[in-house]
Amino acid sequence: MNAPFPGEIDRRLLNERSVSGRIGLQLQELDVPEQPLPDAGLLRSVEARLPEVSQPEVVRYFTTLSTMNFSIDTNFYPLGSCTMKYNPKVNEEMAFLPGMAGIHPNQPDETVQGALQLIWELQQDLGEITGLPAVCLGPLAGAQGEYSGLMIARAYFQDRGDANRTVALMPDSAHGTNPASAAMAGLEVVTVPSDSEGNVDVEALRGLVDERTCVFMLTLPSTLGLFEPNILEITSIVHEAGGLVYADGANLNALLGIVKLGDLGFDIAHSNLHKTFSTPHGGGGPGAGPVLVSETLAPYLPTPVVDRDGETYRFGAPDKTVGRVNGFHGSFGVLVRAYAYIRAVGAEGMREVSENAIINANYIRTALSDEFGIAADRVCMHECVLSPQAQKAKGVSALDISKRLIDYGIHPPTMYFPLIVPEALMVEPTETETKDTLDRFIAVMRQINKEIDSDPDLLHDAPHDTPNTRLDEANAARHPYLRWQPDEDLTAAD
Repeated sequence: MNAPFPGEIDRRLLNERSVSGRIGLQLQELDVPEQPLPDAGLLRSVEARLPEVSQPEVVRYFTTLSTMNFSIDTNFYPLGSCTMKYNPKVNEEMAFLPGMAGIHPNQPDETVQGALQLIWELQQDLGEITGLPAVCLGPLAGAQGEYSGLMIARAYFQDRGDANRTVALMPDSAHGTNPASAAMAGLEVVTVPSDSEGNVDVEALRGLVDERTCVFMLTLPSTLGLFEPNILEITSIVHEAGGLVYADGANLNALLGIVKLGDLGFDIAHSNLHKTFSTPHGGGGPGAGPVLVSETLAPYLPTPVVDRDGETYRFGAPDKTVGRVNGFHGSFGVLVRAYAYIRAVGAEGMREVSENAIINANYIRTALSDEFGIAADRVCMHECVLSPQAQKAKGVSALDISKRLIDYGIHPPTMYFPLIVPEALMVEPTETETKDTLDRFIAVMRQINKEIDSDPDLLHDAPHDTPNTRLDEANAARHPYLRWQPDEDLTAAD
C-alpha cells in the first residue's frame, strides 16, 4: 500500500484490506442437527473470495462509507420528477412497530386484521384524494402500477368485444416508462406533439384519436412542470372517441387537496407513494405504485385488494382481475409510512403541501429566469424546467452545471429531461425546503453562471471535491465495473 497523503481517508474496499487468517467473528458451537450439503452441481468450483478482516475494520469501513452517502437528510436534493422530499422520522417509527414489521405475508387473514385494516383505509384515502375510488396497492413501483393500469384498459375493451383498440396515445414529453409500459402491454404507441407552450396540441390529438384508441396517457402536471390548461377538452375528446384516459400520477405533489384526477375525466392512474406520500425511495427501493381506477374499471384491478365485511378484513380478488403483478401484497412497510403521513398531515395539510411545493418551484423559476432560460415562461407547478442554452453557447453544458453543483453540496437536478427541452435541468424543491435553502441554491446557480465566464474549466472538470471526480460516463455505461476483482483478473477493458 502506498503511503497516504495528509488528510486522506482510507477508502480501500474490504477485499483490499483482507489479510489471510484474520478473523472478525467467532461462531458458536453447532446447536442444531447438521444438514447435508446440496448436490455437487450447486456448489462452487472454487472458493469464494471473501474478505478476511477484523471486526473493527468492518465497522470502520461501513461507517466511513456511510459518511459518503448523499441523501435528503444531509443535502438539498432538487431532483425533478423524483420528489426527494424529507421523510418524517415518525413514519419510520410506525413502520418498525412490532405489529407492522414482525408479520409475514403468508399469515392467515384473521391474525393480521390490524394490518389489513390499515391497507383498506389507505385504499379509501387514496381513492378520496384522487377521485378514483377503486384502488390496488399491490404494484411495487410506478412502472408496475402503470403496466397494471394499461392491462386493465386492455382487459376492459376485450371484455366488451372491442379488442381492436390497441393504440396508446401519449405526448412527446412523456416519461420514458409510458411507451415502454404500453409496448409491454401489447399496445402500439403513437406520439402526440406538444404546442409552442408545452401543452398537448389539442388539434393534433383530435386528428389522431379513432376507433383503435385504447388509452391516452398523460402526465399531470406535465414533465415540463405545467398544468395542462385544456385538460377537460382533452379528456372529452378521448371519451367521445370511445377511449380511456390514463394519468401518470407518479407525482401528485401539486394536486393534493386542490384537484382530483377523477373530476378531470381520468379513468385510470397510478401514484408513487415513495414520492408524494413521503416514504423513502433511495437505493432502488422499496417502492409502491398503487393503481387507481373508476368504479367501472374496478372489476379488472390486480389481485389482491382488501375487502371489508362488517368489522372483518380479508384479501380478495376482483371479479375480472388481470391477475397478480407481484408475489405478495405490495411493499407493506411503504404502505405503513404513507398511511402515517396521510393521517398526520390531514386534509388541510395535504392542500398546504401542494401550495408550498408550487410556491417554492415558482420562487426558483422567477429568481433564475433572468440568467437561465426557462422551458415555459409561465407559472409552473411543483417543478420548474431550466433550459440554459445561453450557457451551452459558451461551451458549458447542463451536465457541466450539474457536476459543479456537487462541489457546492447540492444534488444535481434531473438532466436532459424532458427530451423536448434543450439542455433541460428539471428542478423540484418540494414543500419541505426552507426559503434559506432555496436562496442558497439560487445564489449558487448565479455564482456558477459567473464561473462560466471567468473560468469555464472549473465546470468542465467538476466535481472537484468528491472521492471520484468526472467519470467517462459513456465508457462506464458500456463497460460497467460492478464488482471487485483482484488486480490479476482485470483486463484493459475494465
